Amino acid sequence: MKDLHPRYGPYAVVTGASAGIGAEFATQLAAAGFSLVLVARRKEKLQGLADRLRERHGTTAEVVDLDLGREDAVAELVRRTAHLDVGLLVASAGTATAGPFLDTPLATETAVLDLSLTVPMRLAHEYGRRFRDRGRGALVLVSSAVAFGAVPYLANYSAAKAYVAQFGQALRHELKPAGVDVLVLAPGPTATEGFANTDGIDFTKLPMPAMSADSVVRAALRGLGRKALVIPGPLNKVNDFFGKHVATRALQTAMFGTLVRRALVAGRAT
Repeated sequence: MKDLHPRYGPYAVVTGASAGIGAEFATQLAAAGFSLVLVARRKEKLQGLADRLRERHGTTAEVVDLDLGREDAVAELVRRTAHLDVGLLVASAGTATAGPFLDTPLATETAVLDLSLTVPMRLAHEYGRRFRDRGRGALVLVSSAVAFGAVPYLANYSAAKAYVAQFGQALRHELKPAGVDVLVLAPGPTATEGFANTDGIDFTKLPMPAMSADSVVRAALRGLGRKALVIPGPLNKVNDFFGKHVATRALQTAMFGTLVRRALVAGRAT
């Protein structure tokens, strides 16, 4: 992964960097020689990560405490990074909720769309143009393994992640001639803070072991520049193959619905 810095460098912007997959991207990119812009709402968490990365790798790490759900947030991030030679963007910020769609407040579901769909699109538009104009760069868009089927009780979230998956793969084709790489990362269950705290669901009740954030991010960075889509982990790959080539769409939806319903916390299932 050391070749990533000379290929794209010198700065990487990582959203959702305060925890989970975003924090792990920051850690591995720092080890690869990148200077970082760490973006999330929780300033103390970001500052703690920045301090650790400076101590461990001598990394320059700028902290941008920003709620990307705000209408003007992407424009503000672009403004605050305009003076930096950014060559890599990791769009990892996201939120999820589980349960019957009609039982969830509309504002909550709208926030899922804003952060998981609209924000990555805006980031890709702003930084993608910058990378195209400089003739090199990379976008990493974090989708999910649930993007490849209709998932009851995660209906809005899985649909948002499906957008990211299709958008990113199409964008890779568009931007490749300009020297810009685009990768979609579609992880399954991953042992992170968000995995443990997603509203409405207990992921430990699903028959799928959680991968480590370390292994998920390593798979993504190995694929960057070589692949359009990375689905980390052999079980996730088998499930993807089954959904695409074995099960009918109706059967896949019914299976997802049964599995997720069993994992809903008390009071959310129907």
